[in-house]
Amino acid sequence: MKLGLLTAPFPDVSLENVATWASSVGFEAVEIACWPKSAGSSRRYAGTSHIDVASLSASEGREIVAALGEKDITVSGLGYYPNPLHPDAAHREAVIAHLKQVIVAAGRMGVGLVNTFIGSDASKTVDANWDEALKVWPDIVAHARDNGVRLAFENCPMIFSHDEWPGGHNIAYSPRIWRRILEAWGGDVGMNFDPSHLVWQMIDIARFIGEFGPAMLHVHAKDLMIDREGLYENGILSAGIGWQVPRMPGLGEVDWSQFFSALYRAGYDGPVIIEHEDRRFEGSEEKVKRGFLLARDVLRPYVK
Repeated sequence: MKLGLLTAPFPDVSLENVATWASSVGFEAVEIACWPKSAGSSRRYAGTSHIDVASLSASEGREIVAALGEKDITVSGLGYYPNPLHPDAAHREAVIAHLKQVIVAAGRMGVGLVNTFIGSDASKTVDANWDEALKVWPDIVAHARDNGVRLAFENCPMIFSHDEWPGGHNIAYSPRIWRRILEAWGGDVGMNFDPSHLVWQMIDIARFIGEFGPAMLHVHAKDLMIDREGLYENGILSAGIGWQVPRMPGLGEVDWSQFFSALYRAGYDGPVIIEHEDRRFEGSEEKVKRGFLLARDVLRPYVK
């Protein structure tokens, strides 16, 4: 395993400088955030562009990987997390077009993985969204295959705000849907696994890893704290709105010893990438770095 970080919380820091700092404090890998260069988004960190994939040449891609390698940093994958099943046709077309550019860039860099969301129309049922996914995704999966890239869907329901209510913006969150995904595209598609998303769904983490470990191509390390007062006020039917609090590893409900034990039993030996969405460690570059260092110290004993 290699311990690393997702570069998204450093929107105003160059990739070179992020990698230099990461290497200096003992990280070994980065997942590179690749949102559209001109994108504006209300979602935190959705807009960080550490590679302009629209104009990246093969030689430039190889140079990026080589430069990071000189700092003893590998690239775990390229990350872009939009909603390819968005109900607005123009929005859907734009994000799919950019996702395809990210895939091409990954192929040119020799990076074999692109991390993303399968998406969802929050107003539709999961089954209705799955029917739509079967229309939309075969072309994207084929595009990735043609570029020598595999896709890793994150298991996040994307229900954090009222504009994502009630169905969320990503259906790849439950065992029922993951069995369908792997039956449809297994081999070309796998999972970018984040244990925090199972906590508030009350899905057993160790059992989930036991079933889907072989399909896990990438792992995000993020914790989640349950605000008990918020849960009391809003109830479980609020789908976590008002009571699920993303935290750095070690500050939430995930049992990291059990988590890594299950990963090792499943044979996972890929990257473990810290995803920073903890508001306690936001507001400045130094606070973001403090959050990553805290998570590093919690996870390092398990990542060998």
